[in-house]
Amino acid sequence: MKTWKRSVWVSLMLSMTLALVLSACGGDSGSSSGGGKTHISIMVGGLSKQIYLPNMLAKRLGYFDQAGLDVTLIDEASGQSSENQVLAGQVDAGSGSYDHTIDLQAAGKGMESVVQLDVAPGEAEVVSAKEAGQIKTIADLKGKNLGVTELGSGTQNLTIALLAKAGISQDQVHFIPVGAGDTFIAAMQQGRIDAGMTTEPTITRLTTKGIGNVLVDLRTPESTSAALGGTYPFICVFMKNEYVSSHKDTVQKLVNAYVKTMKWIHTHTPEEIAAQMPADYYAGDKALYITALKNQYAIYSPDGKMPQGGPESVLSVENQTKPAVKSKTIDLSKTYTNEFTDKANS
Repeated sequence: MKTWKRSVWVSLMLSMTLALVLSACGGDSGSSSGGGKTHISIMVGGLSKQIYLPNMLAKRLGYFDQAGLDVTLIDEASGQSSENQVLAGQVDAGSGSYDHTIDLQAAGKGMESVVQLDVAPGEAEVVSAKEAGQIKTIADLKGKNLGVTELGSGTQNLTIALLAKAGISQDQVHFIPVGAGDTFIAAMQQGRIDAGMTTEPTITRLTTKGIGNVLVDLRTPESTSAALGGTYPFICVFMKNEYVSSHKDTVQKLVNAYVKTMKWIHTHTPEEIAAQMPADYYAGDKALYITALKNQYAIYSPDGKMPQGGPESVLSVENQTKPAVKSKTIDLSKTYTNEFTDKANS
C-alpha cells in the first residue's frame, strides 16, 4: 500500500473509532450518563506513558466515579492529537503538554490548563548506542535523524528547545515521528533514528537493554532547570476556554478527582502506584516499570496547581524556538487557571 493511501486509511479508521467510542459513552459534552453521572471524554496522548499516569490512576482508584463523573479515557499517540480533537469538539478535554495552550493562543485559539499533572517533562533525549561514540553533546545532534512521538508534539518542542540552547536551529536536524514504546525502540534498533526524545518506561527499557544512552535528562525538576534554564511544567489537562467558563461545576468535579489522585501518588510508593496500573503497561517487566517510575517520581505535581513562574519559563523557551509565538503578545492568564485546584485543595 502506498504511503499516502495508508495515511488516509489510518486517518479514516481513527475518526470512525473515535466516533464509535464517543457514541457508546453517552453522546454530547457534559451529558448525563447512567446513574445520573456527567459524562466527560478525555483524549490522552499515550495512556501507557508514565508522564500520563495520573489519568488512568484516577480512573482505577474510582475517583472520577466518586466525583459523580462518567469519564471515558481515549488513548492517542501524542498530546498534539489530543489538542486537535479538543478544538474540533470531538472530546471535552485533552491531556498533553502545557505549551500547546501557548501555541494555540498565538494562533488565535483559546485553550487552558485546568489541572497540572507534571511539574517537569519526565522525558529524556536518548542516543542510540551505535551513535554514542559520535554524539556526546546536544551540539553533536546537528544533521542527525531525531525521533519524536509526532510532529508538533511536546517531544519535538522540547528537542527544539535543547537544540536552540546549543545554537542549532530545527532545520539543521531531521525530525522523524516514531511514536513511543515498542515503535520508538524499533526505530532506534533499525537505525532509522540516531537519537530521540521519549518518556518512561521507554527510557529505562532502552538503557537497561543497552540500546540507548541518556544524553539529556528531563526526569526531575532540577535536571530540567539545568537543561532548559528554568522550570518547565509539562503534562496537564486542558479544555477550551469557553467550555471551562460554561461548565464550571463539571470542571470542578473533574479537578477534584485529579487533585485527590495527585495527593494519593505522594502518599504511596512507586510499587503501590504500579500495582494500580493495567498489567499490559509493564511491557512484560513489572520490575523495570517500577524502576522507571522511581526515576521520575519527582515530576508529579503534589497538588495539581500550576507552579509559580512556570508559565513564564515555558513562554521564554517558546519565544526562543517558535517565531509564531514570539511575534504575538501572549496573555498567560488565559492559558491556565488555578481556580479549580485552589478550591480542591481548600
